[in-house]
Amino acid sequence: VQLVESGGGLVQAGGSLRLSCAASGSTDNIYATAWYRQAPGKERELVARITSSGGTTNYADPVKGRFTISRDNARNTVYLQMNSLKPEDTAVYYCNAQYYGGRYLYDHLEAWGQGTLVTVSS
Repeated sequence: VQLVESGGGLVQAGGSLRLSCAASGSTDNIYATAWYRQAPGKERELVARITSSGGTTNYADPVKGRFTISRDNARNTVYLQMNSLKPEDTAVYYCNAQYYGGRYLYDHLEAWGQGTLVTVSS
């Protein structure tokens, strides 16, 4: 599985951005996709996650009510709509896919995208 993110950029506080994560390869084996972020000097943290079957979503507390994760299975793409952005949302955002792999699809594997920078100015 390969992932490519897009949609990052510079935005003023209170503004919005939509990130996209396009998957290729063995996309049928993906069972969940998540967005993580890493701010300068901080550890990478989970932002939101969505399952491939059923579309169950989870959000980190700091983004609840402001960010929405969604998926378009036909396009093998997961989105992160970010509204009411704050300077503390500034980070590199990474897409992560969890998928079954190996000879009998018993292995739980994960793939990462290259990251996209989101900068929120005050």
